[in-house]
Amino acid sequence: MEFDWSVVGEAMPALLSGARLTILITLAGLVGGLIVGFVTGLMRAYGNKLLNAIAFVYIELIRGTPIVVQVMFIYFALPVLADVRVNPMTAAVTAIVVNAGAYIAEIVRGSFLSVHKGLKEAGLALGLPMWKVLVYIIGPVAFRRMIPPLGNQFIVSLKDTSLFIVIGVGELTRQGQEIMAANFRAVEIWSAVAILYLLMTGTLTLILRVTEKRMRIL
Repeated sequence: MEFDWSVVGEAMPALLSGARLTILITLAGLVGGLIVGFVTGLMRAYGNKLLNAIAFVYIELIRGTPIVVQVMFIYFALPVLADVRVNPMTAAVTAIVVNAGAYIAEIVRGSFLSVHKGLKEAGLALGLPMWKVLVYIIGPVAFRRMIPPLGNQFIVSLKDTSLFIVIGVGELTRQGQEIMAANFRAVEIWSAVAILYLLMTGTLTLILRVTEKRMRIL
């Protein structure tokens, strides 16, 4: 069987549309995931027993279940339980927020706790409130340390969007499946889909490498 480049050319507009939607879901989900992750991570690192327990249950619940189960729960089960209508895009973004937030929380917790406690004690000894110690003293050091693992999580979340095919979101994988079902050119279509994913993850990796060098992370 010969590889037909014309098939890729004809499919590219639809695939690029799916890739744009993939990027949109990833960006929206990661913005929410970063917020949830930072709050939950700080609850785990510095919260009282109640806050620590709430964060622990959330993290273990999410890390212990596959994201495809989570998105199907949000899309199919949540409307039954809460009597609300959830569209596929909302379910997809929410799943990324909830899933990435749990993993980012552990990255944040580990990064903050890895900073030598002497910095915290020095800040408190100067009379600074705890929040200023976290923001101005511990935070900058911890942030440098969390960039590499955060980069890995961003890439994982981007690839996880392919699983939203189960609820009919028209992201890249879904577009590839629909085109392949119409023309039966599996080799060309899935090769193009794989290349687009590689371009997206490669671009993200490059941005992260530049960020690491700018911040002098060894």
